[in-house]
Amino acid sequence: MSTFDKARCRADAHPLALDAAIAVGVLLCMVAGSFVVPHGAHGVKWGVRSPDPLSLVLMTLAAAALVFRRNAPRSVLAFTGAASVVESLTGNPRAPVAMAAVIALFTVAATTDRRTTWRCGLLTMTVLTTAAMAAGPLPWYAQENLAIFAWTGIGATAGDAVRSRRAVVQAIRERAERAERTREEEARRRVAEERLRIARDLHDVVAHHIALVNVQAGVAAHVMDKRPDQAKEALAHVREASRSALNELRATVGLLRQSGDPEAPTEPAPGLHVLEELADTFRNAGLQVEIARADQGTTLPATVDLAAYRIVQEALTNVQKHAGPDAKAEVSVVRVGPNVEVTVLDNGSGEDTAPEAGGGHGLLGMRERVTALRGTLTTGPRYGGGFRVHAILPVKAATTDTTGRTDSRTAALGDSV
Repeated sequence: MSTFDKARCRADAHPLALDAAIAVGVLLCMVAGSFVVPHGAHGVKWGVRSPDPLSLVLMTLAAAALVFRRNAPRSVLAFTGAASVVESLTGNPRAPVAMAAVIALFTVAATTDRRTTWRCGLLTMTVLTTAAMAAGPLPWYAQENLAIFAWTGIGATAGDAVRSRRAVVQAIRERAERAERTREEEARRRVAEERLRIARDLHDVVAHHIALVNVQAGVAAHVMDKRPDQAKEALAHVREASRSALNELRATVGLLRQSGDPEAPTEPAPGLHVLEELADTFRNAGLQVEIARADQGTTLPATVDLAAYRIVQEALTNVQKHAGPDAKAEVSVVRVGPNVEVTVLDNGSGEDTAPEAGGGHGLLGMRERVTALRGTLTTGPRYGGGFRVHAILPVKAATTDTTGRTDSRTAALGDSV
């Protein structure tokens, strides 16, 4: 910080001391000016005249009033203007008391609006100039009278310029602060959305595999004594499901590292092309799954393909968990115009037929995925028993702002899980 900036900061911290210093300086200038004769034989002469006591009193009072110019600018202007009028009418020789009125007018212009500045400036200019020309000891065309007219105009103009500059600086500062707040809010919003998306993906991965592990472990415990071969097969499925869960979790956690981490996984994202493999994992757990596809070999965008896969995965997981041991599920993927429709139906033979009754986040996660792609999701019980999940996803999906911008890191994280 420069010396000028330090001095300015100290002056701003002590405005009353600054005004007192300005008042003393103005008083000294007025007193010095009262000893000057501007039209001597050899130009300006000093000491050939002296101010009378009334002029000294007026100068002192006008200078003292300037100390309070920040708190009551209009009152100070009225007081110094009145002192200048009195000095013009009585002073002989005259003292430059109008200097204090010019400083007060500058303060009014710098602290009020332009309309008030025009009113006060014209009134002060008219009153002081008229008083000096009409009742002063000098001719009306004297240079001193014209100087009053000029200096009052300069004071008002300079104050208005200072006020305008302060307004511009304040507007720039407010815009900068607003932009900073907007950036911080945007950063917090993106962090919250990314955390929500990661939580949704982790839920899909963990819920699917843990449900399969739970079912197979139950089968193994049930047949361990009577059918050890079937128990071993169930435990093999448990091992396979747990290995898949660990791999996907490792991939997800790996992508949370820095973008330049060479250990970050680069496996392709799961999609409808591995739908049969997904169905096989549920079939191995004892769930009857039928798949029907009529999407005519449509190539879906990565986000849509991943969302469709996760919807089927979560829906089948809910069937496995809630629909009972004899449940059957039907999965259909159909291309209809500009959309692809994914439907998962079950017969709901179990007692707990409402996936949302347990308070989980599966249906909520599916709805968030579909909403992010500007699609629609319909879920609810079927007539006669069972549950239905129906998602309509646009083939050319455009994600909304609720999911954030799809940079390379975000896309990679979504693909990995």
